[in-house]
Amino acid sequence: MSSQKIPLAKAINESLRKALETDPKVLIMGEDVGKLGGVFRVTDGLQKDFGEDRVIDTPLAESGIVGTAIGLALRGYRPVVEIQFDGFVFPAYDQIVTQLAKMHARSLGKVKMPIVIRIPYGGGIGAVEHHSESPEALFAHVAGLKVVSPSNASDAYWMMQQAIQTDDPVIFFEPKRRYWDKSEVDAEAIPGPLHGAKVVREGEHLTLAAYGPMVKVCLEAAAAAAEEGKSLEVVDLRSMSPIDFDTLQASVERTRRLVVVHEAPVFYGSGAEIAARITERCFYHLEAPVLRVGGFHTPYPPARLEDEYLPGLDRVLDSVDRSLAY
Repeated sequence: MSSQKIPLAKAINESLRKALETDPKVLIMGEDVGKLGGVFRVTDGLQKDFGEDRVIDTPLAESGIVGTAIGLALRGYRPVVEIQFDGFVFPAYDQIVTQLAKMHARSLGKVKMPIVIRIPYGGGIGAVEHHSESPEALFAHVAGLKVVSPSNASDAYWMMQQAIQTDDPVIFFEPKRRYWDKSEVDAEAIPGPLHGAKVVREGEHLTLAAYGPMVKVCLEAAAAAAEEGKSLEVVDLRSMSPIDFDTLQASVERTRRLVVVHEAPVFYGSGAEIAARITERCFYHLEAPVLRVGGFHTPYPPARLEDEYLPGLDRVLDSVDRSLAY
């Protein structure tokens, strides 16, 4: 693959294929990742081309899948684990936070855990609870885990390869409602750092910070605001742990206002950490309090109500107006 316009899901498939070709220690594991090619067909064709010993269909047992991956990593493999849906990760939560995240520190740095846990996450596809959730803050809070989320096909392609090459565990949140969004992927490009944020639209009056599925919403909000003469900058954070606060701080020092947008509930969410840090770093530059837009503090609603739950254009623009009114 050279440069071509492909969907985000296909970009991850191509990235996994390249990793399997390049490193014989890379394995893919999960429910239905083999013969079916994954619920969203992200692993389509990989078992056929690389065999059942490297693309492994597992039992319906998330804790067992992650526990097995930890054992394989101890033996020198680089497992890439798929959790079929966001809400199904919790049976494996104990393995992830009490074993996987702590191995490096527990061994004083001698033991590496090169494991990627892929989690399709977020709403917008008409599914119910356990199939549309955004638990990224739960994992970002755990020391020892790195947490990232691409917003487009190009980042998905490169960030997956970088995650697989990382010697410590990476939770790779895939925005499932963006799986079919296409963008240009240049396989010859030189990618930026895995945990670096990007300014994806420049502006002067306010910064919108988002990651994963909300980046597209923020870009649409910035385009709508521009028609009213408001110039919004959009920062794609890309990584929730660690967070590239330097890039975000530089943006806020230019625009003097910040609205953080994510799908997860605002209460105790990643936006709270970002708001606190940016307030500390940019107190004398801010002309308005940092505002947050996100989901409500309630279980994910039935599919017919998810448009009311998910942050959309109007809620983002309302917060922009509130900030600019200070």
